[in-house]
Amino acid sequence: QVQLVESGGGLVQPGGSLRLSCAASGSIFSIYTRGWYRQVPGKQRELVANITKGGSTNYADSVKGRFTISRDNAKNTVYLQMNSLKPEDTAVYYCNTKTPIREYWGRGTQVTVSS
Repeated sequence: QVQLVESGGGLVQPGGSLRLSCAASGSIFSIYTRGWYRQVPGKQRELVANITKGGSTNYADSVKGRFTISRDNAKNTVYLQMNSLKPEDTAVYYCNTKTPIREYWGRGTQVTVSS
């Protein structure tokens, strides 16, 4: 019954903002590193950002200074605040949780940045 569900995607204009959320159910993910990945057609899935249980963060160079990852362990939820969005940010965004034995993935949420 372990499940990750993303929400908050949509269509925005360049320069706009979105806040993605990923809620976990069926287990407690507060002790594991969680992250956001994205994928566009014809390209491999890439790391956008991740965050450890202690709050240490890591970002792709392409989003540094624009995106912020955070987590609320009491709610088993991880967030991605995306500001100053560019058309190049258009992708399906996936939530991820890493454990010592396997990774868990959400189904993805579409983010489209277009004028």
